[in-house]
Amino acid sequence: MPVQLFSPEGMLPDAPYHHVAVATGSRFVYVAGQVAHMAGGSPIPADLAGQVSQALRNVARGLAGAGAGFRDVVRLTFYVTDWETEKIGEFMAGIQAVAEEIGLPTPLPPASLIEVVQLYEPGVLVEIEATAVLD
Repeated sequence: MPVQLFSPEGMLPDAPYHHVAVATGSRFVYVAGQVAHMAGGSPIPADLAGQVSQALRNVARGLAGAGAGFRDVVRLTFYVTDWETEKIGEFMAGIQAVAEEIGLPTPLPPASLIEVVQLYEPGVLVEIEATAVLD
């Protein structure tokens, strides 16, 4: 596996993600921002947890299409509309609901959560980008 995840001593403890990823592979996979669009065009979930879960499933599909999985991911970026600290429970519930299903390790690879005023489509609450490295 070309990715080593860790958190050096002295960095924020008990974070839900690793602080550092070291990649030694030679092929990079970039998954464009994924939202909670459903296969077949069903309506997207209205809640944050549901959208996080579905967007992660869509990221997993993109990774799989390139022959990768979440164990190959060195970076996740979450863009969330109207972020408030009180939303972390619902946000993490969305992650936990699909982690086993999609092979998402916990703690997560290095990740950033960035608040945005709005995403490209009304009703979209979260968009997720991933970067992975393969041998």
